[in-house]
Amino acid sequence: MPADVRATTDFFDQLTNDLLVLRVQAQQRFRPLSAEELNRRPSPSRWSAGQCLEHLNIVGGYYLPSIAARIAKAQARGSKPASTAKHGYIGRRLIEAMRTPARVKTYTTPQRYAPTGTRLPRTVTEVFSRQLDELLRLVLLARQVNANAIRIPNAVFPLLLLRLTDQLEFLVVHIQRHIAQAEAVLVGNGVSANASAA
Repeated sequence: MPADVRATTDFFDQLTNDLLVLRVQAQQRFRPLSAEELNRRPSPSRWSAGQCLEHLNIVGGYYLPSIAARIAKAQARGSKPASTAKHGYIGRRLIEAMRTPARVKTYTTPQRYAPTGTRLPRTVTEVFSRQLDELLRLVLLARQVNANAIRIPNAVFPLLLLRLTDQLEFLVVHIQRHIAQAEAVLVGNGVSANASAA
């Protein structure tokens, strides 16, 4: 099977497992942080751990309702799952670009998706956890329809419609990238994993 085609169950199992790992990280590493730990920036030009989470919340706030609405429409039409999950050329390129570690390749975030403040409340972690739960729910629902046939508008280029398979994987990889960034900020600030889990 080509790299851009996988068995649908394998594809969604991998996304689900990745999201469950992220959910544990969110609960154990980020929810216990104090407001000061959450908001401490490594430098004026770099985001705090809380700003990384807020960016994910903003992006999730754009995509999650759109994905939910399009899955609901597919369910109403009686869409059935395909045996394979396929990726489009552009979707695959975006996913691979996002997999490149931030220390190797940085990206400029469009202003409307950038964090809005430098003193974020601790609720940013709760919103992030709720969005992970919603994304897990949507992945479960996407298993029940032909995710290859559903198109989702891109946040930066709305005329670019990605397959739902591409969009879901992109979101998971995007979350992984910024969680790694937030973790690096915490470690750089001397916040050990044991201290935040205590």
